[in-house]
Amino acid sequence: MTPETHEWAQSLDTLHDQAWKRLARGVADRRAPCRHPTLATVDAEGTPQARTVVLRAADPKAARLRVYTDRHADKVDEVQLTPKATVHVWDNVAHLQLRLIASVEVLIGPAVEPVWAQLSDHARQCYGFSPASGSAIDDGLAYDKQPSADSLAVLELTLQHMEVLHLGHRHRRARFSRLDGWSGQWVTP
Repeated sequence: MTPETHEWAQSLDTLHDQAWKRLARGVADRRAPCRHPTLATVDAEGTPQARTVVLRAADPKAARLRVYTDRHADKVDEVQLTPKATVHVWDNVAHLQLRLIASVEVLIGPAVEPVWAQLSDHARQCYGFSPASGSAIDDGLAYDKQPSADSLAVLELTLQHMEVLHLGHRHRRARFSRLDGWSGQWVTP
């Protein structure tokens, strides 16, 4: 399908719906472009930090996304200091860029126990390292995996703004905001 045949890019409502449809597909399909978005935060020195994460949930009604991480990862400290983040997705099949600005809440401890209970043994191996995530080590494999529910953090991202850019024959760009009920506004690409 060529970019100019994406009829859903021609109205604000269908463009917004398509963005959420693609995010939902990223949760369900390991090969979907939205499965591995880039999460950008700001560190204590004010330096932007970006990393690839795995999208675990996308709720269009609440306008929320969910990401799991090791509790000791730098991104947890960063969003606890500045509870804001941007999620970036490039969907090359749809010729669609999503920039999602969110407030972030970090869930740990008892709040993540139901999530831990649902994780496979393989997935649990991603949460708990010794030394802790981000520590300097002498060799690339000089660490031990110590899976633990205490090492799991869930980042709940509540979207405040969405910017959706479709690169078709004629580019279309729109901004959507929680403040206006996600009604949207076309802007110049």
